[in-house]
Amino acid sequence: KLITKSIMEDLLSSSISNTSFNTYRRHFNALINKARELGMKSNPMSNIKSKKCKAKLHKPITNLKEILRELRLFNNNLHLCALLTYGCLLRPHREILNLRWCDFDDELTQISLPGNKNKSGRNRVVPVPNYIRKTLVKGELYHNIFSDEEKSFNRDYFKTLWARFKKVSTVTEDNHTLYSFRHSGAIEIFKRT
Repeated sequence: KLITKSIMEDLLSSSISNTSFNTYRRHFNALINKARELGMKSNPMSNIKSKKCKAKLHKPITNLKEILRELRLFNNNLHLCALLTYGCLLRPHREILNLRWCDFDDELTQISLPGNKNKSGRNRVVPVPNYIRKTLVKGELYHNIFSDEEKSFNRDYFKTLWARFKKVSTVTEDNHTLYSFRHSGAIEIFKRT
């Protein structure tokens, strides 16, 4: 009885983007539905609609070598993230950020990610191209490949680095994002096959 629609709207209004709003709304809905199964009479989530999300353009990169050259000079971790995003088609902010050396095989030729470590929820095994293997220096088995500790950097680590890089870059364009490397890698594979 104490959970009202206005309380739910207040909680949801604190989310910063439409995407976050929809994610929180979906999670709250699941909790309320379970509470209703257990005897809750009201539905404080009724008539709280999801918000429309505008898609963000991740413009494909046509000057890949120039951007990678600048990235290498700017920050080694961001450079490696871009290489893995492009060459392995992994997502930078979750899959790559949380990579540990135990996710690689002994020769660093493939990465194996269980379903709980990627967005799709499916197990993924991806090859590691030779040009990426050349940049890898294997560390402790359960250490994160970027922090060199068991704990990963925070969720916004690459987002913050990318924003700083964009401010000083002379070769990136307005809609280039870290995801642009993934899209560019997928386009390259599509062209070849």
